[in-house]
Amino acid sequence: MNTIELFLLALGLSMDAFAVSVCKGLSLGHIRLRHMLIAGAWFGGFQALMPTLGYLLGSFFSTYIVQYNYWISCLLLVLIGGNMIRESGSSEQENNGGAALDVRTMLILAIATSIDALAVGVTFAFMGVSILYSALCIGCTTFICSAIGVKAGSLFGLRYQKSSERLGGIVLILIGLKILLQGLGIL
Repeated sequence: MNTIELFLLALGLSMDAFAVSVCKGLSLGHIRLRHMLIAGAWFGGFQALMPTLGYLLGSFFSTYIVQYNYWISCLLLVLIGGNMIRESGSSEQENNGGAALDVRTMLILAIATSIDALAVGVTFAFMGVSILYSALCIGCTTFICSAIGVKAGSLFGLRYQKSSERLGGIVLILIGLKILLQGLGIL
């Protein structure tokens, strides 16, 4: 696998994290550089970790994950999206958006958006691809895309915070359903 192919793969793997990061930016309202770095670190870190785990665990574990990855991703994204919609109707809003980047939420989102990278890692093991270079490329690409996504979401979300958080929740649910429908072979 050459560098261009690897970059395109990394870009493809980062698109779910980018979309979720845009939603995070929508819900945060006014952001700081640290918000972008936090989202980038979570999503980029997990996108680098998962192919490495897949590579190390090989084909044994992949049969279980590949079989159910779209169900797991869909469930996690629908739960988070539903929670965002519920919170958008709440009269109490966070001033700094700190809760939107809490460890529990970010962990769930990072896992949900990186499960497909686990299967990629297994594929890398069979292809004899250098996992260190590949994981680093995937992680850095996702880090950058996620940080940009938070900023992009924030620019829109400052004006329309409540409705944009609701929209962000709907987008997460739609991403989850899209993943499920693709996994089932419907799309």
